[in-house]
Amino acid sequence: MNVSDLDLKKTGMLFFDILNGYYHDAEPAKKAKMKPWIDNAVRLMKAGRAAGLPIFFGKGNHRADGATSKTLITDTDMALKPWPGGEIGKFRPHIVGDTQNSEVIPELEPKPDDYYIPKYRWSTFHETYFDLALRARGVDTLIISGGSTDVGVASTVYAGRDLDYNMIVVRDACASSHEQKAHDVLMDLIFPRMARVRTTDEIVKMIERAR
Repeated sequence: MNVSDLDLKKTGMLFFDILNGYYHDAEPAKKAKMKPWIDNAVRLMKAGRAAGLPIFFGKGNHRADGATSKTLITDTDMALKPWPGGEIGKFRPHIVGDTQNSEVIPELEPKPDDYYIPKYRWSTFHETYFDLALRARGVDTLIISGGSTDVGVASTVYAGRDLDYNMIVVRDACASSHEQKAHDVLMDLIFPRMARVRTTDEIVKMIERAR
């Protein structure tokens, strides 16, 4: 067993929350900032499809009224801003299921036989059919791309590690919408202890060698 090994018959690709609501509905400046890692995700998708890897899409699927969500007691909102006067605001979903904003971006060329994993919490594994689908396909290795690094990607990596999956997190095909340092700390100090961290170029080469 070597850190450069990749068995394509046991490998799948997960694209986490790469959705219209986060990308195509974003303000122009934010969208421009996201584009480089989105482009890398597209490169991964093309390499994965060419190698016959199963493609999985983790998708936020909240109800518009927030009835499947819980308002938790936290120090700050998602932008790290303290609650005014300590009064916590009600959770308002940014991504609403069965709407255009919850759809996978067309750049990733979503296909009918791909796997779409509706989720109601940060982790793609939490009370979804994701683990079942992976085991049914004999997948024990996941290549992971998406955002936000410090939210759903991290949550999914922690859960996947506890379920004994081998994971490869693609550093330049993930991003944080909050703090760059959060992305860097996870990629530099946390993920290498539970997964492999690679660039898009490195993953494409690994796939090509394995083919």
